[in-house]
Amino acid sequence: MNTNEFTYDLPQELIAQRPLTQRDASRLLVLGRENGRIQHRRFTDLLDYLNPGDILVVNDSRVIPARLFGQKPTGGKVEILLLEQLDAQRWKALIGGKKMGTGAEILLEDASGQPTEVTATVTAVLDGPQRELTFSRSIDDDLETLGHVPLPPYIHETLDDAERYQTVYSRPSGSSAAPTAGLHFTGDLLMALREKGVLFETVTLHVGLDTFKPVEADQVADHVIHSEWASLTSDAARRINEAKLAGGRIVAVGTTAVRTLETAACRSAGILGTLQTISARDAAGETSNMCPWKPVAAFEGPTDLFIYPGYKFRAVDVLITNFHLPQSSLLMLVSAFAGREAVLQAYETAVAEKYRFFSFGDAMLIL
Repeated sequence: MNTNEFTYDLPQELIAQRPLTQRDASRLLVLGRENGRIQHRRFTDLLDYLNPGDILVVNDSRVIPARLFGQKPTGGKVEILLLEQLDAQRWKALIGGKKMGTGAEILLEDASGQPTEVTATVTAVLDGPQRELTFSRSIDDDLETLGHVPLPPYIHETLDDAERYQTVYSRPSGSSAAPTAGLHFTGDLLMALREKGVLFETVTLHVGLDTFKPVEADQVADHVIHSEWASLTSDAARRINEAKLAGGRIVAVGTTAVRTLETAACRSAGILGTLQTISARDAAGETSNMCPWKPVAAFEGPTDLFIYPGYKFRAVDVLITNFHLPQSSLLMLVSAFAGREAVLQAYETAVAEKYRFFSFGDAMLIL
């Protein structure tokens, strides 16, 4: 399967540059997997589609102020984007600046641009602009004063309220980008769903910036997916399994919730080792994109599950998601869930109807 099979034309003016004043006022494109039917609704209309006993599963990870600025001893400016914490003082990061080899030192600035006493030293050169940084001390407690919210590169406007790039239910910090499908929910909408009898559960997956990068390999199967840390507690797994066994649907909010749930289902099904090649192995078997349901199993650790057409879904029944970048692994995941042709047709319709795209854009409900 060629990567260029997952592209589409998007006018730049449809890339949302700011969130709506009201989170749940966004539009909702509803796509039926069985018949390809498309409906145009509002996000609050989720109440019409979710049933008592369904369980809404969200990613509760919180975005850290991962964008840092500093100076080299020569005075040159350096931009740092934290990707993954390795231990108390070491981070994997993207570095913007020249001659940032091993031993290069950076003096950090605070959020107002003033120099601090904190330094970062490049202790390893990784792929491309990635570096391993060792800070002079732990910066965990200082990120709020040192860092800035790392908005995606396609957003060119300043965000006045950093909380608008957080979900209302975000708790554990660790993401470099928001799980954006959840940005549409408000406390009032969640309460209305609960009053209807829809259940609510959280998983955690700390989103890395590689999530937004296009797949560069010519063949989809040759792409090496980024690994992200995820967690599903034993209590949450039990409640999700109980809801499914009672006849409810598992409704994943966002691709990160899908990857967490499907990783948990693969583990319970005894699929061990790397998850990278599951889609390719699945494609060689059944023709349906749905396997018999598998219970989810608690786990904590990295997942490298790469979901693209051919993958057999073991846990998720319904997906709430945003509109994703062309040739991205996220678009491939959605295409695996609903079918590539149906998804691209839905995207073409969304463009024609002038939906808003990407992180601050509108949403899709795939049933």
